[in-house]
Amino acid sequence: MKESDARASRRSELALAELSNLVTSMQRRFQQGRRLLSFQEYLELFASDPARHGRDAARYVRDMFDHFGTYAVKRPWGECTRYRLFDLPWEPEPPRAERGERRAPYHGRDAALIGHEELQGEIYRALSNFVQEGRANRLILMHGPNGSAKSTIAGCVLRALEHYSTLDEGAIYRFHWVFPSRKTTRGAIGFGGEGAAAPIVGSFAHLEDTQIDARLVSELRDHPLFLIPVPERRELLKKLYDEAGLADAPPDWLMSGKLSHKNQQIVEALLVSYEGSLADVLRHVQVERWFISRRYRTGAVTIGPELSVDAGERQITADRSLAALPTALQARTLFEAHGDLVEASGGVLEFSDLLKRPLDAFRYLQLTLETGEVSLPQQTIQTNVVMIGSANDIHLNAFREHPEFPSFRGRFELLRAPYLRSYLDEQRIYDAQIAPFVTRHVAPHATRVAAQFAVLTRMRQPEAKRYPEALAPIVSSLTAAEKMEAYATGTPPERLDGDSQKMLRANIRALYQETDATVDFEGRSGVSPREIRSLLLDAAQSRDHGCLSPFAVLQELDELCKRTSEYDWLKERPLAGGYHDHKLFRDVARARLYDTLEEEMRSASGLVDETRYGELFDRYVQHVGAWVKGEKIRNPHTGDFEGADERMMREIEGLLGVRGKHDDHRRGLIAMIAAWAIDHPGEKVVNAVVFPQQIRKLREAVFTERRKAVALLCRDLVAILRDRANHKAQGLRDEPLVGSLRDEQRKNALAALDRLIAMGYCESCALDAGSALLRARFSELVT
Repeated sequence: MKESDARASRRSELALAELSNLVTSMQRRFQQGRRLLSFQEYLELFASDPARHGRDAARYVRDMFDHFGTYAVKRPWGECTRYRLFDLPWEPEPPRAERGERRAPYHGRDAALIGHEELQGEIYRALSNFVQEGRANRLILMHGPNGSAKSTIAGCVLRALEHYSTLDEGAIYRFHWVFPSRKTTRGAIGFGGEGAAAPIVGSFAHLEDTQIDARLVSELRDHPLFLIPVPERRELLKKLYDEAGLADAPPDWLMSGKLSHKNQQIVEALLVSYEGSLADVLRHVQVERWFISRRYRTGAVTIGPELSVDAGERQITADRSLAALPTALQARTLFEAHGDLVEASGGVLEFSDLLKRPLDAFRYLQLTLETGEVSLPQQTIQTNVVMIGSANDIHLNAFREHPEFPSFRGRFELLRAPYLRSYLDEQRIYDAQIAPFVTRHVAPHATRVAAQFAVLTRMRQPEAKRYPEALAPIVSSLTAAEKMEAYATGTPPERLDGDSQKMLRANIRALYQETDATVDFEGRSGVSPREIRSLLLDAAQSRDHGCLSPFAVLQELDELCKRTSEYDWLKERPLAGGYHDHKLFRDVARARLYDTLEEEMRSASGLVDETRYGELFDRYVQHVGAWVKGEKIRNPHTGDFEGADERMMREIEGLLGVRGKHDDHRRGLIAMIAAWAIDHPGEKVVNAVVFPQQIRKLREAVFTERRKAVALLCRDLVAILRDRANHKAQGLRDEPLVGSLRDEQRKNALAALDRLIAMGYCESCALDAGSALLRARFSELVT
């Protein structure tokens, strides 16, 4: 046998062995998962944990939230509770890509929800209310502008339900009817057959397919305990809950719920045939574990603006394939319910863009939510489903004017879903959902420029009359850019004095929640993330830049703002403070970009060790603390204890631009540390966190005298990168030499390039950044 044939044979043997292991493993998992049970086996399982196996849809969804847990998220406006399920933690981490490589398409955690912690809490509150009231008697309707993550929120809930249903904690069961063949039972089974029935021991639930004549599926997923009559069921549940020591009473759905019309007819027919023996009826019950699935529309269904009631029915006893049913059942007219409402039974039904439907198409929801039932021509369906929906604010406002809105309002749980107002969160959306799939390199700050512009379009001018007298002038003076920064980082404007900064920082929550009680709430209008996504993809195809460049993004923003007839946010009248001024928004984004690029170029220059700023400010704070307390500090050089260094403190205060009395400034500094420590108990005070503005001022002051050296270095770097780009365009491979540069200049410029690459730049976007800085900031220094 040839060596290649031998290897092929070994591979075949290996594949067959793996297949055998897979078959064994799947069978073992199937049995351990208790996928098929008789009624008696299920009753034993139920008794082992009544609370878990007796949940209705509302309690099941609420428990799913609890299962994944929560964690605290610190925001400038306060600490928020985030529900972990919206992070999709069960999904694998996205595959890593090497620098410059495009990441393979991936739709796992990229679909996680970013921000919206307040809305998550509102959804949980609504679910908890449903649990207390006994069933989901309202529709959770999220409303907001297009692209505000309403569908993402619903999608995360449905995906979480899918995963939860595969866990032991989320196991859910339904039942079907099994009718064995006459050969299996050795004679008639008591209805419609000839001769007396032979004694039957045990359940038919575990019969093989060859031993079964017919199987009827319970499409409404009735709870198996519904097979027990209500009075006896209530008594049984009370005993089981008491025995388990459960403080909560059994859900009303489980205590009073009734079988669907089809199942009730089957039970009645079997009871007649078995002369009232419930034990014989239950032998035909096969309890099956089922799993929520969006793809197969089982317990998790999303529907668009349909024009009909979301449930229907069809006769099944006329189907020839069911001719094997016992005669007693063939004589019955059995109807099977179907439709979105039926498929979602036991889980969640999402109405996407609900209010795009004509009113008559969802008028039935009013009675359904009130009674928990849907009326069909031949039967009334008892619903067990949590309904959530989404609506655009434009449609909701129109619906508010409808005369029937008040009657619907009591059956809707209206939850606001505004656009994000933190550009850091907005940037995370683009970094996760756009940047990995762009074929070009993504330059630093490209997505941040887009995010800052987007958030600026959503800012609303504060109303001073809503605030206390001391706070009103501070709030009314805020510009759109200053308000955006306060939301993102909690940083107050530098132009304010220390007391005003402290007051504003303490009232960011009030500022953030100012419009919560109004119809025209902040985040209701502005550019949609969907538009920004398209803009970023267009910018990635720019012929003027080799990367997804922030300058290409700015060019696309200029083009976007020309489309004034298409977007309402472009039609708004500019207000004082730069609100609704889209030209100013672009100028702000551009200026902030240049500030960041200049700071990064300074760091890349290597002229000053970045750690020295922090060390210098730490030393200053140490001496200020000793000065305020009247203490002495040990001199690290002499070992002697000395008073605070007045000369050093005044020198630093001069660099910081301190005006007024130095004594007041120093006491205010210590007061800020004390306030931070109170707000962050148990955390170590880090000056870079408490005083980011002061350290930045110190850095800028020190660099002022070295600005020309940075500008010259930037010029040298641009010269090298332009020559390299020209060489590549001509197909030359050798390293170009810039004749006008000395060896030392060239060495320093290349070292700066290496530092920029470590920051995420490539040669193309480093050239873009350097060229832009030379034109906008360094032109007067290099001429």
